[in-house]
Amino acid sequence: MRLEIFPVEGLPEITRGDDIAAMIVDAVQLQHHDIVVVTQKIVSKAEGAMVAIDPDDPLSHKPFVERESVRILRRRGELIISQTKHGFVCANAGIDLSNVASGTAALLPEDSDRSARRIRDAIAGRHNIDVGVVISDTFGRPWRRGVTDVAIGCAGVRAILDLRGTPDALGRTMQVTEVALVDELSAAAELAMGKTTGCPVGIIRGGPDEWFGSSSVVEDIVRDPADDLFR
Repeated sequence: MRLEIFPVEGLPEITRGDDIAAMIVDAVQLQHHDIVVVTQKIVSKAEGAMVAIDPDDPLSHKPFVERESVRILRRRGELIISQTKHGFVCANAGIDLSNVASGTAALLPEDSDRSARRIRDAIAGRHNIDVGVVISDTFGRPWRRGVTDVAIGCAGVRAILDLRGTPDALGRTMQVTEVALVDELSAAAELAMGKTTGCPVGIIRGGPDEWFGSSSVVEDIVRDPADDLFR
């Protein structure tokens, strides 16, 4: 398998009510079974998931962090690690101040799986092309430095590739291996889009048919608390 990953360049600044799908299909010639990776930030902007904060107060977004959290796991100085209503455990409930206008903060979309379905359905309606859509966001990880992009929503592409019961390269039957496909796709696309270029959409081309046609949602990746050794 050989994958091609490239950014969609030249998209305008996204504002509330913008049709992201229309902008994408105007900017790039999509192909059957492309995977369209869209950053959370522009989805939040288009859906109006933005709040006003005091640009002179670096802590003015903290009340929104509390509001968007269903559980606070840790506090250290200004940093809050919390669980969102989506089930994500992340810094500051996923609220982001980067790449947004001064005096505003971006919240996570209300339902990123639904957002992904809307974009996918709109692309299919305009061009009759079957694509997968992934909504990505940047998360940190426990016990590891640095950040990486992960999926917070998906449509038309499997969230997890379940390899349990299949043989490994030496013929042993795998017992526990489940690959978080949409997380890997998000991270791969981010390498092409970059963190500081202002490019919010990437395309991954060349994925096998087995990745597509699924009704998976990102909730499938979130570990049940009963199976979580650290909560």
